[in-house]
Amino acid sequence: MRISDVLSTKQTFSCEIFPPKGDMSVDTAADIAHGICETKPDWISVTFSAGGSNNSANTAQIAARIQGELAPTAALAHLTCLGSSRRNVDEYVEKLLASGVTNVLALRGDRAPGREVIDFEYAADLVAYLKAKYPQVCIGAACYPEGHVECEDLNADVEHLKAKVDAGVDFLVTQLFFNNEDFYRFRDRCARARVKVPIVAGIMPFTSVKQIQRMAFNCGASIPATVVKRLVAAGDDPEAQRQAGTEYACEQLRDLARNGVDGIHIYSMNKPVVARDTYDCLVDCGYIKG
Repeated sequence: MRISDVLSTKQTFSCEIFPPKGDMSVDTAADIAHGICETKPDWISVTFSAGGSNNSANTAQIAARIQGELAPTAALAHLTCLGSSRRNVDEYVEKLLASGVTNVLALRGDRAPGREVIDFEYAADLVAYLKAKYPQVCIGAACYPEGHVECEDLNADVEHLKAKVDAGVDFLVTQLFFNNEDFYRFRDRCARARVKVPIVAGIMPFTSVKQIQRMAFNCGASIPATVVKRLVAAGDDPEAQRQAGTEYACEQLRDLARNGVDGIHIYSMNKPVVARDTYDCLVDCGYIKG
C-alpha cells in the first residue's frame, strides 16, 4: 500500500516508533508496534540511525514485521543519507522491498562525526535517486513548520522544501510543533510556493519536562507560554506532567481536525498509551470514525 494513495482518499492517522537500543530487542519493539496498532493507524513509521549503527538493520526488521503482521497498517521506513553511499541505500531499499515495504521517509539526517557526505548531501539528492531507481517506492519527506534549525529565513526554507518535492516527494510529514498557528502559517507558505503534495501534521504529546526540553532543543520547536504554565502547574509529579501533555495535545488535535489537515502523525515515543489517548481524542471529535 502506497501512503500517498491513502492520503488521496482520506484524512489519515499514523504513529511513529523508534528501533531498539540497549536492552530492547526487536521482538519487544514489534510488541510495541502491535500495541500501537490497536488504534488502527494507517501507517507506523520506524526511525533510522545511520553512521555505522545497527539501528538501520533494526529499522528494516521492524518495518518488515509491521508490514507482514499488522495489515492493513503499512510500514514507513526512515532512511537518512548522510554517511551513506549509493550502495548502502540500494542494499537497504532492496531489503525493504523484498519484505513488502514500499514506503520510505527520505531524510538527510543530523550532521555528526561519521556522517560525512559520500554520495548524498541533501535529502533532495536522496529523493531524486530513489525516484529514478525505485519508481515503485512511495517517498515521504520531512518539513518544518518553524523552519529547519539550519535555515533562518522561512521563505528560503520553503524554497528548499519545494526543490525536495519537485525531486519526487509524494507526501510530507512535519516535525513536531506546539503552536498550531505555526503550522497554519507554514501551510499557507507552502500553498504560495506551489507545494502541492499532502502535508501531514506531526504532534508529540509530551510526557515530562525533560522530554519537551530535549525535543524542542533538537528540532527547534518553540514552547508556548501556555505549555510552560501547564508544566509549572503539574509540578514534579510525573503523572500530572503526562496528563498535562495529553490534554494539550488533544486541544491541538481537535483544532487541526476542524481546520482540514491532510493527516495527523503522532510521535508516540514507543508508548502505546500515547497512541491510545490521541486516538480516543480523534474519535471523540469525529476525525476518526470509531
